[in-house]
Amino acid sequence: MRRALLLLPLLCQAQDLTTYKVETVTASHKFLEGPVWSAHDGVLLFSDIPSNLIHRIDAKGMTVFRQDSGGANGNAFDDKGRLYSCEGHNRRVTRTDKKGDIQVLVDQFEGKKLNSPNDIAITKNDHIYFTDPAFGTAVDTRELPFYGVFHVSSKGTVTAVLRLQTRPNGLAISPDGNTLYLTNSDERNVRAYDIAKDGSLQNERVFVAHTEGVPDGLKVDDKGNVYVAAADIYVFTPKGEKLGMIDVAEKPSNLAFGDGDLKSLYVTARSILYRIRIDAKGVALY
Repeated sequence: MRRALLLLPLLCQAQDLTTYKVETVTASHKFLEGPVWSAHDGVLLFSDIPSNLIHRIDAKGMTVFRQDSGGANGNAFDDKGRLYSCEGHNRRVTRTDKKGDIQVLVDQFEGKKLNSPNDIAITKNDHIYFTDPAFGTAVDTRELPFYGVFHVSSKGTVTAVLRLQTRPNGLAISPDGNTLYLTNSDERNVRAYDIAKDGSLQNERVFVAHTEGVPDGLKVDDKGNVYVAAADIYVFTPKGEKLGMIDVAEKPSNLAFGDGDLKSLYVTARSILYRIRIDAKGVALY
């Protein structure tokens, strides 16, 4: 069993070092991504992109939630328990209802196919955001002249809130729903934006100027601290001050808070899904 060192001088005050156990939940997968916890159903879902699967873990064990996932990457639940998935291979974002029926939410913009939807986040007042970079062979088939961050309103209106020439990747929403955090793989940084009432993004600023390794997914705990998956997992205060890091054996791709008390950090890391019990607590939309 591997141990992770999390340096938390600002949280622990007198203690400079807290040791957390890193447990392997399941291994021998191809490339894991998109962990998401359903607080209502008590289940964890996560994607295996090359295998074209979304897996499900509950008290009974692991099963396949969805086959032929369209290369699903990032996943998110809304407050009605519906699952939103970024289907990178299918170049679309879908919504799966509680009965298992799948609806295409977005598959094009301004008459052109999306590049390869990557990650998704939903606010408590039904603002949906997703990133649309292009990695690998997706670069050769892209139709849009930019890498986008898109907003979908509660009425279904789709807007490109950011049109970038560098590739956005992961995104997360602050507990109060007022701030969006965004990783950029090409710039190797994290930016923050204010979320306006209409869903547009304002007041862009650099939150983390440079990450160790290429930043991917990120999540926020109930205190507003930001957890970034890069070379390892790095933790920052809401002001962007580094609290420390969690070391895992395989390079992490994404993470999610889960279990009944939301104090377990589930980390997808290439072929392995890790579980780390920590002192912080996540934020559950559903």
